Amino acid sequence: KNKAALIWEGDIGDSHSVTYQELHYHVCKFANVLKKLGVKKGDRITIYLPMILELPIAMLACARIGAIHSVVFGGFSADSLRDRILDCGSTMVICADGYYRAGKVIRSKSNADEAMSACPKVKHAIVVKRAGNEVNMVEGRDHWWHEEMNAGDIKPYCEPEVMDAEDPLFILYTSGSTGKPKGVLHTQAGYLLYTYQTAKWVFDIKDDDTYWCT
Repeated sequence: KNKAALIWEGDIGDSHSVTYQELHYHVCKFANVLKKLGVKKGDRITIYLPMILELPIAMLACARIGAIHSVVFGGFSADSLRDRILDCGSTMVICADGYYRAGKVIRSKSNADEAMSACPKVKHAIVVKRAGNEVNMVEGRDHWWHEEMNAGDIKPYCEPEVMDAEDPLFILYTSGSTGKPKGVLHTQAGYLLYTYQTAKWVFDIKDDDTYWCT
């Protein structure tokens, strides 16, 4: 539990390490935030985040309560985000105020706002404060990640939802470069088995290895 689960380095030289115990704590708390906002097993959630620690935390929290996550590349346009939200019927979007890219601040929330204005099914948006740029927060719809996580009624444990092998885990859309993006649905056991076998047989990952992804 005290081993590093994630070692993260940001675009502006910042870094942070999270142990497995800490990751479990954050995932459980965010899972309870989702439940507090009415997310149930089978609901779709669109995650539109840069490469920050809140991204895997959000994905794992969705999986813990049986919600289906759809990760949309943080650099995609508002139109691309809108199309993917509409296609899978998301009721929530998780985004950031902005993020750093090659020394500039990309105003991510503005794109999300534009996309969500055309998506009537979206009831809530959770916003991670990353760049500290000024954003428009819609009352009743938009919630700050840090405020929700620190709320007094959010407990640090969330019982995992019991899932069938063929229940959906997540949806990943094709790039759309050859036409309308298609949502590829991955199921619980199939994807987990594939990930496990890849880590074991392709990457030959041992307990003391660090897997680098950039």
